[in-house]
Amino acid sequence: MTQVVNWKPYDSIELLAEAACQRVLQAAETAIAAKGEFKLVLAGGTAPVKAYQLLATKQQDWSKWHIYYGDERCLPVDDSERNSLVAEQKWLDLVAIPKAQIHPMAAELGAEAGAEQYAKVVAEAGTFDLVLLGMGEDGHTASLFPGHVHNADELTHAVHNSPKPPSDRVSISAKALSNTAELIFIVSGDKHDALAAWKNKEDIPVTHLCPASGVDVLLSV
Repeated sequence: MTQVVNWKPYDSIELLAEAACQRVLQAAETAIAAKGEFKLVLAGGTAPVKAYQLLATKQQDWSKWHIYYGDERCLPVDDSERNSLVAEQKWLDLVAIPKAQIHPMAAELGAEAGAEQYAKVVAEAGTFDLVLLGMGEDGHTASLFPGHVHNADELTHAVHNSPKPPSDRVSISAKALSNTAELIFIVSGDKHDALAAWKNKEDIPVTHLCPASGVDVLLSV
């Protein structure tokens, strides 16, 4: 399937984060009205975390929210570089989402064990309502890196030799991340080369995400 992209530029990272926050709230309202629950996949990165801080200030029926992670670093659960720890500190610990509905990756067990465990979580989740992703300077997203080869049919991947530390990670696959009602990239910082490659439809990880609804890219660069 060919990726369909809708580009949405913003003048500052603050406006970008506010727009991302509003998109999450809209998706939650739609999903909860339709089926009584909202399944959201979180991204790491500066701009997404700013959006999470805004979400922490909102009044919501948090009991209907289910939280997943697109990727995680193979580090101890209390390491400040963990995506899950940052999301908890800035948002999830501050609202009333039931703990059983927050699904961190057991990446502390190692890449293979963590990926195996999370594949079961992803399979049980089925179709997500909203997936949030960032993009690195090399065009990577989640922990899907240029030049890395994975089994395209898997739901999760054990990642080794990451070009950014730590070298071992767990990631949801492009196939599973594309199984969503909405997919939003939140991109900030100096990403001009990667954005040019993306717009030229070059073979970089961000171009492998092809949900049926297309992809929205919210960016401030």
